Amino acid sequence: MKKLMFVLAFVGLSSFALAQDNVPVKKYSVATNSFWSNWFVTAGGTYNVFYSNEQHGQGFDNSPLKDFRRSWGFGIGVGKMFTPGLGLRTKFNGITGKTVQSEICSQNKAMKYYWSLNEQVLFNLSNLLCGYNETRVWNFIPYLGGGVLRNMSCNNYAIDLNAGIMNTWRLGKHVDLFLDVTALMAEAKLDGVTAGAAATTKNHTYKGYDVIVSAEAGLKFNLGKATWAKVPDVDALMAMNKEQMDALNASLRDAQNENARLKNLLANQKPAPATVKEVVKKELATTAQSVFFNIGKSRIASRKDLVNVQEVAKYAKANGNKVVVTGYADSKTGSKAFNQTLSQKRAEAVANELVKMGVSRDNIVIKAAGGVNDLSPISYNRRATVELQ
Repeated sequence: MKKLMFVLAFVGLSSFALAQDNVPVKKYSVATNSFWSNWFVTAGGTYNVFYSNEQHGQGFDNSPLKDFRRSWGFGIGVGKMFTPGLGLRTKFNGITGKTVQSEICSQNKAMKYYWSLNEQVLFNLSNLLCGYNETRVWNFIPYLGGGVLRNMSCNNYAIDLNAGIMNTWRLGKHVDLFLDVTALMAEAKLDGVTAGAAATTKNHTYKGYDVIVSAEAGLKFNLGKATWAKVPDVDALMAMNKEQMDALNASLRDAQNENARLKNLLANQKPAPATVKEVVKKELATTAQSVFFNIGKSRIASRKDLVNVQEVAKYAKANGNKVVVTGYADSKTGSKAFNQTLSQKRAEAVANELVKMGVSRDNIVIKAAGGVNDLSPISYNRRATVELQ
């Protein structure tokens, strides 16, 4: 028995060592999914080997391949991974077994039929030690658990503790092949032989528990959202927001400086204020005015950007000019098709504001420039411009 357990442990550790030859994956934190995510179901066939506590000192062959010791069955499991490295599984196994003892509970078939139901804690060491990787082919998952067994032939129950290793190989996003090896220790009464009967057996050394070793192969089905999303980089988001605020503040400062310059020009041209005002209005209206947007959005970030747009709208209404609105997106973010659509939406958003200001929609020309990298910082490119045609 000890040799068998040593061989199983050696095979598992060897497999784990070989798996580490894969290309290393950079570790990162993942976001917690909802309760209904990362569930799975396992189904497979089992090869079971039974070692009773009564057989110690009897000279029976310990080989798991002997016909008097082995039996076949099936296993079904339902579980959930709460993190990439930690999960729970409820496991059912059955349904035929064998005992090597002659002591019986009925018709010389002390372990003809049985089932077990266990709750197990899973530790995905591949993710815990090497970092989560949703495309990893092989996962090494030891587990510990406990539960109850029923010997249906003898109509009795026994409590058990178990430990094992589940290996999975990725076939697709929602399907894995798995090989599961389990060692289970149950109360000595599992096989229907009482401690009193065992005590009278010749050369018997009482150990106090029965053992079942099982190997199971089958398929693991990953339900719903079977992956884990990377936690957003808060520092990067803060830097991005700061960049956007800097761009908006720069735009506002430019507008304020322009207004101050125009007011100063008016104040210094007292002899012909009407003419100067007209020149100033025309100069302001014919200068392209920018309206800025947040990343990926088509909603105007600040209503303050519309102050100078109003001057363009007034001039266009008074003189019957057409107004050209051109939308832009930054080429560093999003695909070409996405940026083309986004720039169109941004231009339409500003055009709608011009209509509210009294400009006829027939006099508004909308253009979409798509993703560009004309200005620095990159956030300056998330804009729409307004100018007279």
